[in-house]
Amino acid sequence: MIKKLVISSLLALSTFAAIAQDQVVYHISDAKAQALAGLRNVRNHLDTEPKTQIVVVSHGEGVDFMLEGANDRNGSPYAATVAALVSRGVKFEVCEITLKNRGLKKEQFIQEAEFTPSGVVRVTKLQKQGYAYLKP
Repeated sequence: MIKKLVISSLLALSTFAAIAQDQVVYHISDAKAQALAGLRNVRNHLDTEPKTQIVVVSHGEGVDFMLEGANDRNGSPYAATVAALVSRGVKFEVCEITLKNRGLKKEQFIQEAEFTPSGVVRVTKLQKQGYAYLKP
């Protein structure tokens, strides 16, 4: 009986720990002004809280850092930083409305990029699911 109670308590605690896990959406709408700082913020966030669930949602000019061959102002490729963050569990999502409006194709983006029908709708839905909103 005590063994079952202990097991039940441990399961409840592990469920609570999963629920209590931080969830954050980083919103990037201007790659030149936000991408480099945003990626640093995400890395620092994970260095401090490694179990945080992070989704980076981009739209408008914010998608540019995920284009193949895109470099930051120091000439370093964004792709390497994005790939390193994806390996740590971060998701990067690109707005498909932006693709349509700017005449871009999915094939122009790095392989780590995922796509969402609408960036702003995705940000809204994540917030409703309890994600904290950060805009670098």
